[in-house]
Amino acid sequence: MKEIKIGMKSNAEAIVSKENFAASVGSGSLEVFATPMMTALMEKAAAGAVADCMENDETTVGTMLNITHSSATPEGMKVKAFAEVTEVNGREITFHVWAEDEAGLIGDGTHKRFVVFTEKFMNKTKLKNN
Repeated sequence: MKEIKIGMKSNAEAIVSKENFAASVGSGSLEVFATPMMTALMEKAAAGAVADCMENDETTVGTMLNITHSSATPEGMKVKAFAEVTEVNGREITFHVWAEDEAGLIGDGTHKRFVVFTEKFMNKTKLKNN
């Protein structure tokens, strides 16, 4: 793993559509941007912020997410999620994450990811089937 520095940033975006409605993904009954989809967008931004630091078989996995979803977003609007590294403790990385639509802030919080070795991680996970 290359050095991960505080302040590293990335973002990810999506357009609100039927596929990412709360009613479509099972997180509610309304045709608005789903909280799980905002969460996924925040995680995508965080993973992207440190992706260039991963070497060989390394990747990151999400281990904690503490967020608010404070405003609904209607169909057709763009949502953009942002992530910034705020702390690095060995292989654990903490991010400030937030999301905005075209009208302003819709979510905010903290996310942690952990650097793992893909093959080792997947082998351990597959052992659960035995």
